[in-house]
Amino acid sequence: MAVVPKIKTYHFLPYKYGSELLLDIGRIETLNHYVLDSTLHQLSFYEVIFIEEGAGIFTLDENKTLISPGTIIFTSPGQVRCWEIEQDVRGYVLFFEKDFLHLFFSDELFLYRFQYFHQYSRPNDMQLSEVPFVKCLELLYAIEEEFRQLQNDSNHLIRSLLYQLLVLLNRYYAGAYNVQRDTFVHPDFYRFRSLLEKKFVNDQSVEAYTKMLNVSSGFLNKICRQFSGLSAQQMIHYKLISEIKKQLCQNKSSKEISYEFGFSDPSNFNRFFKKFTGTTPQQYRKKI
Repeated sequence: MAVVPKIKTYHFLPYKYGSELLLDIGRIETLNHYVLDSTLHQLSFYEVIFIEEGAGIFTLDENKTLISPGTIIFTSPGQVRCWEIEQDVRGYVLFFEKDFLHLFFSDELFLYRFQYFHQYSRPNDMQLSEVPFVKCLELLYAIEEEFRQLQNDSNHLIRSLLYQLLVLLNRYYAGAYNVQRDTFVHPDFYRFRSLLEKKFVNDQSVEAYTKMLNVSSGFLNKICRQFSGLSAQQMIHYKLISEIKKQLCQNKSSKEISYEFGFSDPSNFNRFFKKFTGTTPQQYRKKI
């Protein structure tokens, strides 16, 4: 079996502009480092990509996005990705640490309110027509302009522009995929999404999360279906499959992965994976 290279992790550079600033913006065609990297890599921060020109494929986990003008791609920390460029890509990249918004909103669940981040069951991208895409670009231009002349209060202005942009994108995403656009469903749903990110390795039952949240399973399923269209158990399974696929990309054996994720033995792990993907872990790895 071919040796799969270790996946690179790119980290945010908070002091690029002198004082700490946990958000940055750049043109795709001029940024170095991870942008347009054709090898497998991951980021430790959030990113939104706006494609103005170009063609190719952007792979995020195992999901492939065809790059074309008007494409917007959302990535969350830890997702494995790579670029395959066919025609030169131009556009914007907006990237930030979650604390950039937490400091402003005093809401540690803020980023879980949006449909497009930490998404396992729907696409991580959308295609916009010219008018909504231009609305997004106008906000990006305003953010870019503020970066050109940073002042002591610039971080407040940039946060407010980012907030507008994220809400607008959530509306567009909800419209594109016919899902709930309200970012104030019920706080327990956002807490569940947050807990799922942190606890899924050890806690894979609905009961475990209802105890942490102090709610009934019926209530948790109701609010999960309201916002995501999935039951709580389906959300847990989607998260688990997403993470298992990432481990398979790194050439770990089924035995290692089954132990890491708490399966009683590799055969149970293989059955679980095939039930949700239609292929065995070995078949999936060969397709990578």
